[in-house]
Amino acid sequence: MNVTVRIPGALRDLVGAPAAVPLDLPADATVGDALAALDAALPAVGRRVRDETGALRPHVNVFVGADNIRDLAMLATRLEDDAVLNVLPALSGG
Repeated sequence: MNVTVRIPGALRDLVGAPAAVPLDLPADATVGDALAALDAALPAVGRRVRDETGALRPHVNVFVGADNIRDLAMLATRLEDDAVLNVLPALSGG
C-alpha cells in the first residue's frame, strides 16, 4: 500500500526533510506503522513526532486526510491505499 506523509515547513527546515515522504507499507498498515517507517527513513523527523516509547508527542497532531488521529484510534488507526498523513505542530497561545 502506498502512503504519503507530509512534513510541515518548520520541521523540514529544522532537519532537512522533504515536503512529502512516500512510504510503501503492508496492506493492513496503521498510522503507527507509517510513523515507524517514517522514523526508519528519516530518524530526525521520527524523534520529533514520537517520544522514546513510540507514543505521539503531545505537541504534534497527525491527520489522515481531514481526520485527526486523536479523534480516531490514535496510532492504531488503519490506513487505506493512497492515504495522506499530515504531520502538524500543535498551536497554542493566548
